[in-house]
Amino acid sequence: MVFPVEILGIYVSRDHDFVGHHGKPRGQNPVSVVAEAECVAGQGIRGDRYFGFKENYKGQVTFFDQAVHQAVQVRFGVSPEPFAYRRNVLISGIDLNELIGQSFVIGEIRFSGVQECSPCYWMDQAVAPGTEKFLEGRGGLRARILEGGTLKTGPNDLVLPDKSP
Repeated sequence: MVFPVEILGIYVSRDHDFVGHHGKPRGQNPVSVVAEAECVAGQGIRGDRYFGFKENYKGQVTFFDQAVHQAVQVRFGVSPEPFAYRRNVLISGIDLNELIGQSFVIGEIRFSGVQECSPCYWMDQAVAPGTEKFLEGRGGLRARILEGGTLKTGPNDLVLPDKSP
Protein backbone atom coordinates (compact mmCIF):
# COMPACT_ATOMS: atom_id res chain seq x y z
CA MET A 1 0.00 0.00 0.00
CA VAL A 2 1.16 3.50 -0.80
CA PHE A 3 0.21 6.55 1.25
CA PRO A 4 0.98 10.08 0.09
CA VAL A 5 2.62 11.84 3.04
CA GLU A 6 4.52 15.04 3.55
CA ILE A 7 7.62 15.52 5.63
CA LEU A 8 7.04 19.01 7.00
CA GLY A 9 10.15 19.30 9.11
CA ILE A 10 13.29 17.45 10.16
CA TYR A 11 14.84 18.37 13.52
CA VAL A 12 18.25 17.41 14.87
CA SER A 13 19.82 18.29 18.22
CA ARG A 14 23.30 17.28 19.33
CA ASP A 15 22.42 17.01 23.01
CA HIS A 16 19.53 16.30 25.38
CA ASP A 17 17.23 18.89 26.92
CA PHE A 18 15.38 16.42 29.16
CA VAL A 19 17.24 13.11 29.44
CA GLY A 20 19.43 13.22 32.53
CA HIS A 21 17.82 16.43 33.79
CA HIS A 22 15.36 14.96 36.31
CA GLY A 23 15.15 17.29 39.29
CA LYS A 24 17.07 19.96 37.39
CA PRO A 25 16.09 22.53 34.78
CA ARG A 26 15.77 21.35 31.21
CA GLY A 27 18.72 21.88 28.90
CA GLN A 28 18.80 24.61 26.32
CA ASN A 29 20.41 22.78 23.44
CA PRO A 30 19.73 24.24 20.01
CA VAL A 31 17.69 22.33 17.48
CA SER A 32 18.72 22.43 13.84
CA VAL A 33 15.90 22.56 11.33
CA VAL A 34 17.17 20.83 8.20
CA ALA A 35 15.76 20.17 4.75
CA GLU A 36 17.34 16.72 4.63
CA ALA A 37 19.08 14.33 6.98
CA GLU A 38 21.24 11.26 6.59
CA CYS A 39 19.55 8.24 8.17
CA VAL A 40 22.10 5.53 8.93
CA ALA A 41 20.88 1.94 9.33
CA GLY A 42 21.13 0.77 12.91
CA GLN A 43 22.50 4.13 14.08
CA GLY A 44 19.96 6.94 13.67
CA ILE A 45 20.13 10.41 12.16
CA ARG A 46 23.70 11.58 11.69
CA GLY A 47 24.35 14.50 14.03
CA ASP A 48 21.44 13.79 16.37
CA ARG A 49 21.77 13.11 20.10
CA TYR A 50 20.63 9.49 19.66
CA PHE A 51 22.98 8.68 16.77
CA GLY A 52 24.77 5.44 17.73
CA PHE A 53 23.20 5.62 21.20
CA LYS A 54 23.10 1.86 21.69
CA GLU A 55 22.69 -1.27 19.63
CA ASN A 56 19.21 -1.86 18.24
CA TYR A 57 17.89 1.29 19.94
CA LYS A 58 14.15 1.64 19.37
CA GLY A 59 14.23 5.42 18.95
CA GLN A 60 16.83 5.85 16.21
CA VAL A 61 14.35 8.27 14.65
CA THR A 62 11.11 9.67 16.04
CA PHE A 63 8.09 10.89 14.09
CA PHE A 64 5.36 13.31 15.16
CA ASP A 65 2.00 13.87 13.44
CA GLN A 66 1.19 17.38 12.19
CA ALA A 67 -2.51 16.80 13.01
CA VAL A 68 -1.59 16.16 16.66
CA HIS A 69 0.59 19.27 16.71
CA GLN A 70 -2.38 21.29 15.43
CA ALA A 71 -4.67 19.70 18.04
CA VAL A 72 -2.24 20.78 20.79
CA GLN A 73 -2.30 24.33 19.45
CA VAL A 74 -6.10 24.44 19.49
CA ARG A 75 -6.52 22.70 22.87
CA PHE A 76 -3.98 24.83 24.73
CA GLY A 77 -4.06 28.07 22.74
CA VAL A 78 -0.30 27.97 22.21
CA SER A 79 1.91 27.98 19.13
CA PRO A 80 5.00 25.95 19.99
CA GLU A 81 7.56 25.25 17.32
CA PRO A 82 7.11 21.64 16.15
CA PHE A 83 10.54 20.74 17.52
CA ALA A 84 9.33 21.55 21.07
CA TYR A 85 8.17 17.91 21.31
CA ARG A 86 11.77 16.77 20.72
CA ARG A 87 10.78 14.48 17.85
CA ASN A 88 12.91 14.28 14.69
CA VAL A 89 10.34 14.29 11.89
CA LEU A 90 7.06 16.17 11.55
CA ILE A 91 4.86 14.28 9.09
CA SER A 92 1.32 14.54 7.74
CA GLY A 93 -0.88 12.06 5.92
CA ILE A 94 -0.64 8.94 8.10
CA ASP A 95 -1.78 7.79 11.54
CA LEU A 96 1.55 6.99 13.17
CA ASN A 97 0.02 4.43 15.53
CA GLU A 98 -0.83 2.34 12.46
CA LEU A 99 2.91 1.96 11.83
CA ILE A 100 3.69 0.32 15.17
CA GLY A 101 4.96 -3.17 14.41
CA GLN A 102 5.21 -2.37 10.69
CA SER A 103 8.10 -2.09 8.29
CA PHE A 104 7.65 0.92 5.99
CA VAL A 105 9.58 2.85 3.39
CA ILE A 106 9.84 6.59 2.83
CA GLY A 107 11.94 7.50 -0.18
CA GLU A 108 14.95 5.19 -0.10
CA ILE A 109 14.83 4.53 3.65
CA ARG A 110 13.28 1.48 5.26
CA PHE A 111 12.09 1.88 8.84
CA SER A 112 10.61 -0.39 11.45
CA GLY A 113 7.90 1.21 13.60
CA VAL A 114 8.64 0.06 17.13
CA GLN A 115 6.33 1.78 19.61
CA GLU A 116 4.60 5.00 20.55
CA CYS A 117 7.01 7.74 21.52
CA SER A 118 5.24 8.25 24.83
CA PRO A 119 5.09 11.78 26.21
CA CYS A 120 6.82 12.54 29.48
CA TYR A 121 6.24 15.09 32.21
CA TRP A 122 8.59 17.52 30.48
CA MET A 123 5.90 18.14 27.83
CA ASP A 124 4.00 20.21 30.39
CA GLN A 125 7.02 22.53 30.64
CA ALA A 126 8.12 22.45 27.01
CA VAL A 127 4.66 23.08 25.51
CA ALA A 128 1.90 23.80 28.05
CA PRO A 129 0.59 22.37 31.33
CA GLY A 130 -1.59 19.34 30.52
CA THR A 131 0.25 18.43 27.31
CA GLU A 132 1.66 15.16 28.68
CA LYS A 133 -1.83 13.80 29.42
CA PHE A 134 -3.25 15.19 26.16
CA LEU A 135 -0.58 13.38 24.13
CA GLU A 136 -1.11 9.96 25.72
CA GLY A 137 -1.69 7.49 22.89
CA ARG A 138 -0.55 9.97 20.23
CA GLY A 139 2.92 11.06 21.29
CA GLY A 140 4.55 10.01 18.04
CA LEU A 141 6.39 6.98 16.73
CA ARG A 142 9.76 5.53 17.66
CA ALA A 143 11.40 3.74 14.75
CA ARG A 144 14.55 1.90 13.82
CA ILE A 145 16.33 2.53 10.55
CA LEU A 146 16.69 -0.77 8.69
CA GLU A 147 18.09 0.59 5.41
CA GLY A 148 19.61 4.06 5.34
CA GLY A 149 19.52 6.96 2.95
CA THR A 150 18.66 10.62 2.82
CA LEU A 151 15.32 11.74 4.23
CA LYS A 152 14.05 14.96 2.63
CA THR A 153 11.28 17.39 3.46
CA GLY A 154 8.41 17.69 1.03
CA PRO A 155 5.88 15.30 -0.52
CA ASN A 156 6.80 11.63 -0.28
CA ASP A 157 5.23 8.23 -0.61
CA LEU A 158 5.11 6.01 2.47
CA VAL A 159 5.03 2.40 1.32
CA LEU A 160 3.83 -0.50 3.47
CA PRO A 161 4.94 -3.87 2.10
CA ASP A 162 2.23 -6.11 0.70
CA LYS A 163 1.34 -8.67 3.38
CA SER A 164 -0.46 -11.07 1.08
CA PRO A 165 1.02 -14.63 0.97
